[in-house]
This record gives sequence, C-alpha cells and structure tokens, in this order.
Amino acid sequence: MVAGGGTWARVPPAGRGTGAGATAGRAAKGRFISRTINRSGEASSVVVVSVLTGLAVAWLIAGLHWYLWRRLVRDTTRDGSRWRIPGGIVLGTGAIAMCSAFAVMFAEVDRADWRWLTWPGFLWAALFLYLLLGVLAGEVVRPLLLRGLVRRDAGTAAPAGGSETPASGVVESGVTAQPVGAAVGEASGASAPRPGLPGPAAPAGPDPGAAVSGAPPPPVSRTLSRRLLVSRLAAGATVIAAGAIVGTGTYGVLNGPMVRRVTVPLAKLPAQAHGLRIALVSDLHLGPALGRAFCEQVVRTVNDTRPDLIAVVGDLADGTVDDLRAETEPLAGLTAPLGAYYVPGNHEYFSDADAWLARAGELGMKVLLNDRVSLPDFDLAGVDDPRGTGIGRGPDFAAALDGRDTRRACVLLAHQPVVVHESVGYGVDLQLSGHTHGGQLWPGPLIARLPNPTVAGLELYGATALYVTRGAGAWGPPVRAAAPSDITVLELASLQGV
Repeated sequence: MVAGGGTWARVPPAGRGTGAGATAGRAAKGRFISRTINRSGEASSVVVVSVLTGLAVAWLIAGLHWYLWRRLVRDTTRDGSRWRIPGGIVLGTGAIAMCSAFAVMFAEVDRADWRWLTWPGFLWAALFLYLLLGVLAGEVVRPLLLRGLVRRDAGTAAPAGGSETPASGVVESGVTAQPVGAAVGEASGASAPRPGLPGPAAPAGPDPGAAVSGAPPPPVSRTLSRRLLVSRLAAGATVIAAGAIVGTGTYGVLNGPMVRRVTVPLAKLPAQAHGLRIALVSDLHLGPALGRAFCEQVVRTVNDTRPDLIAVVGDLADGTVDDLRAETEPLAGLTAPLGAYYVPGNHEYFSDADAWLARAGELGMKVLLNDRVSLPDFDLAGVDDPRGTGIGRGPDFAAALDGRDTRRACVLLAHQPVVVHESVGYGVDLQLSGHTHGGQLWPGPLIARLPNPTVAGLELYGATALYVTRGAGAWGPPVRAAAPSDITVLELASLQGV
C-alpha cells in the first residue's frame, strides 16, 4: 500500500515486455540458444572425430612403414650397418610425402600448384602398397626358403675326401663320435659317467675331436648366415617387383588410355542405325596429378575414333571449377555428329556439383540430369549420381524415363553401375557407366566386386545390357596395375532384318 490508498505496482524495466509476448520472446530466445549450442556441439564432435581418425591413420601408416624398415632394412643388414639410418630416412620421407599428397587432395587449395608434392607422394603410395604386399608374401616364402636350404645342406654334408661315416657312429680316424648332449670341451671318446662315480677330468688342452677332418662349422653360425641370405633375397625380389609394377603402371597412365571396341546388339535399334558408334569416356580425375596435357591427349584419342556420339559419364576432376578451369578447357574440343553428353559422378559432389554441371555446359556438352533426349534412332537418357541423395538430389528414373515410347531403344548414362537394377525395371536397353576404374590397383579388382554388380566390361541383366569402362585417368596415384585405362567405342548392332 502507498499513501492515498493506492497499491504497489511492479514496473517492468525499460525494454522488457510483459504478458504472453514476453513469454514467447523468451521461449524463442531459448530455442535459438539451444540450437546454437547443439550446432556448436555437433561441430566440436566432428572436429574431435576427425582429429582422432587422423591420429589413428597416422599411427597405422607409421607402424606399417616401421614394419617395412624392419623387413627390408634391418633384417637384411648386420648390427651396426651404416645402411640402417639411410633406409629409415627414405621410408620416413616417403610416409610424410604420401600423407601430404592426400592432404592436398582433400584440402581447399589449387591442386595444380602442389603437383611437385602430390606426384612423389602418390607414387610412393603405390610403391608402399606393393612393398607391403611383397613383404607380407615374404612372411610365407622366407621360412620355406630357409627350410629348403637347411635340408639341402644337411643332405650334402659329408667328411672331407668323400669318405662316409660308418653306421656304427665311429669316424674313420678311429676317434669315437661325441655322444649327443656332451658338453663342449669333453674329450672325444670318453664314456659318459655312470651313476655314483665321478666322471673323467676334462683335459687342459684343446678338444681333440675339434681337429677331426671334415667336421662341419657350428650349426648356429650356419643358420644365421642362411637367414641373412634369405632375407636379402626376399627383400631384393620385393623391391624389384614393386618398382617394376609401379613403373609400368605409371607409364600406362601417362601414355594415355587404350581404345577398346565392343559390339552391343540391341533388338529395338532400327536397321539404319546399325554400326552407330558411341565413344564412352569416364573418370579423368584431372587435378592433383593429371593436368591439361593429359586432358588434351584424351580428347585427341576420342576424336581419332570418329564416333557418332560421345558420352562422358562423370568424375571429370578432383577440385573446384575455378582451380581446374585451364585443365578442363581441352574438353571443348570433343566433336561428334550427334554431340557430346554428360552426367555427373560422385567426385563432382566432393566440391560443387552445380558448378561442374555449368562448366560442362560451357565446354559444349549437353547435360542429362534426370532427363532424356530423343535422337533419330533411339532415346538417350541420363541420371544423377547416387552421391547427390545426401543433398536431396540423386538419380530419378521416373523423371528421366516416364512417358517415353518403349518401342524405341533406350541408352542410359549413369556414372555408377549399381543403378542397373533400376534400369532393368524401366526397360533400359543399354546402360553406360564408369566409376569402378576396374579396380585401378591390384587387388582393387577383387575389392571393387563387393559393391559393384560389374567391375569392367559388358554383362547382361535381364534384357538390359550394362557396360562399365575402366576410365581414362586415375584417382590418387597416377598408376594402374591389372586394370589398364581405356576409352571404349561401342558399336551398336541392329537385330532388325537379320
């Protein structure tokens, strides 16, 4: 109460509302703070997981390089050898270069400026793979070689002069053979002491038996010598084989993709389209290792095949359009009477897929993003990559194929072969894909079979033919082993009138 009969009234501070509006405002502010905290927590979690993953990978790489040093350097040299430290420096430098090369690949930097680092790093990564495989194989081979040498020496050992030891165990000189278990220094020919009686005193001079003609060297010394020999043979074979594989694999990539020619019969293709040629290009992966000169070489190879149509099925580059504009410029030179068509791959989504779609259009390629065109003799369709589903996009077969005349042949462009089952459901006659690289580096072809229905080549799924190219370039190390790069020219064959 106040003077005059009034009552106390609480006056809110200036700027603060009252009633339902104030309550709603405070609730909205609380939600905003809560979302901010949650986002900060999620970002922190991502950073922590990334750091822990990086540390785990670094420890694994360091451990494997130490293992290589142990087998290729330590086991092949004697204690105190001057080669052990240089060998460790070479392996350590290779490990650092390899990690740096992959760091550049995933960092937001201009890949072309860092090729001086990515090239040796990627080459070491390939060499590291085959050195590791060779050393692991050596774990099986070395014991077998060592055992074979021991048996060979045991079978050829004999006293000097060609004389043989009699079956009674007495050598030819009349000195009794030393009993099993006798201590070094006991006189040869002395009997083992009987229980309760002291044995004969050991002679002060050298062991008479040591002078027996033809006595083999101590077994321990022979075993150590054999082990060092076998280790050097195994290590030498591993280094030579790994170097040969990486050298020939690098030459194969830099020499440019080979041209493969495949005939694909299509029942719905009209007779006038018999012999129509489609050049299939995929997986150039321009950027950290392969640049403009390689792209020019690919364009020349494609144009020299004189195709009627060119299909580019994704993974043009590893990086951003701004960084790789010059590297991709030669693609504007692709020429074919029916034009060049393009669908994105998963690597376009690692940077900016929309920017790469626009870049493909700038280079003169027609983009088929869940779309199709009606060519004179068949329908050509294209779908987005499954990687796009993470941002609400991805392949949409209904948008690309609904409403078409199913009496016409249909060729579908799709980066990943895994969507072939949808192609079967929509009555596609031929799907053209890439993505797998054919495995690129052995044993990659075996691993690539796990997620992909077809790793390379032509296979039939129901009434749908699927062809998968190994790709023109290489991801990461510019090396291929047991999976040569290619550009495929598919010649369509009509079955009408046959």
